[in-house]
Amino acid sequence: MWFRNLLVYRLNADFRFDAEALETALASKPARSCASQELSTYGFIAPFGKGADAPLMHTSQGFYLLAARKEERILPGSVVRDALKEKVDQIEAEQMRKVYKKERDQLKDEIILDFLPRAFIRKSATFAAIAPEQGLILVDASSSKRAEDLLSTLREVLGSLPVRPLNVKLAPTATFTEWVKSNAASHGLHVLDECELRDTQEDGGIIRCKRQDLASEEIQHHLTAGKLVTKLSLAWEDKLSLVLDDKLAIKRLRFEDLLQDQAEQDGGDDALGQLDASFTLMMLTFIEFLPQLFEALGGEEIPQAI
Repeated sequence: MWFRNLLVYRLNADFRFDAEALETALASKPARSCASQELSTYGFIAPFGKGADAPLMHTSQGFYLLAARKEERILPGSVVRDALKEKVDQIEAEQMRKVYKKERDQLKDEIILDFLPRAFIRKSATFAAIAPEQGLILVDASSSKRAEDLLSTLREVLGSLPVRPLNVKLAPTATFTEWVKSNAASHGLHVLDECELRDTQEDGGIIRCKRQDLASEEIQHHLTAGKLVTKLSLAWEDKLSLVLDDKLAIKRLRFEDLLQDQAEQDGGDDALGQLDASFTLMMLTFIEFLPQLFEALGGEEIPQAI
């Protein structure tokens, strides 16, 4: 159980989680299959294990792990458009009249309802970890939309979930740019070999670099010309590597072999034990790493109302 992406959310300091109440809340909206006329369903699944008896929440050292599954019917737009055109052409030819927008929309809805039971089904799971003592919710998602789907469903079953994306005081692009200029970061962070550079003009150019010496004259010339670093690959101590963007989204998160070997050793021979050990070690690493990261970026910004 190692997250590959990370979006970080801050809980209201006054909000308190109760493990038993959370488990009950998750059980009120379990994942289920799409009915024949449903486009999608969303609900909670067991993060570890399968079957009706598998718990919908895993707890370890005060951390909670949960997962949600989206099931959706895949109906390609091109298929619907082709079927609609064929139907419209047939009506116009047989009835010698024009089919206008209102009727087209009605025909489209009928086609979708007819095709839905035969559509392919796609399933996707999103994992989230809660660190109550630290007041954080960490979502393994590459997009804020996917994370918000989970958080809004969690808010629905709990009745309330005062949470917001975590922000920092300084503009991340300014910090990234300074790190690349000096070829040095802080708080245990190290600049690696990948970045994205953007012109400050509204329609300015974008340069993406991979496997590139960011201290090279070529890259430094772009910075001197006024481009800003909006995405940067980093390593933290000897434990993590990642790509961080200017929205504080962490992607391509990789836990180094040292941590993975330790989790394997701690977990023993049991599969569930391995999952529990990796989750626990991951969370212990996060609560050490994230404060360092945010301090390096100028410190967490706390809204006045919070």
